[in-house]
Amino acid sequence: MNDDSAYSLEGARKASNHSALTDWVAGFLASPGSDNTALAEKLTQELGWWTGPLELRLNQLHRLIGPPGHPVLCPVDDEDWDDRVDGMAERVQAGWEPPPVIVSCRPNGLVLEDGNHRAESVRRAGRQTVWAIVGFQSPEDRERFGRQQA
Repeated sequence: MNDDSAYSLEGARKASNHSALTDWVAGFLASPGSDNTALAEKLTQELGWWTGPLELRLNQLHRLIGPPGHPVLCPVDDEDWDDRVDGMAERVQAGWEPPPVIVSCRPNGLVLEDGNHRAESVRRAGRQTVWAIVGFQSPEDRERFGRQQA
């Protein structure tokens, strides 16, 4: 399986079916395009329990980066942000399903760790949800989250 299919929504589903989401997250974050081995190491050490892919409402997510005027921790220059996101939004409108975003379940809510551009692109394409892989610090946190989502 090449990286394009391995690190797709379908690839994440296969990893989930084989109880291999930790490996999927680490591989995805280290793969070309993401190139974030440091985040892969950090998240896979901090978050030992994963679930997904599942559809989450975009307004549930605490985004780390994004365009100015949006609820984000670090606003990004419109020009840098728009070119990449607009191209991805066009692809979403044409039927492309981006890889799931990577989310951590923290005491203050769901934090979008990786996939801020993908989340914004699906929002601009008119969707209100995004596919996500969610990581937890304990199995109890994962169980609690599952009950809340049901």
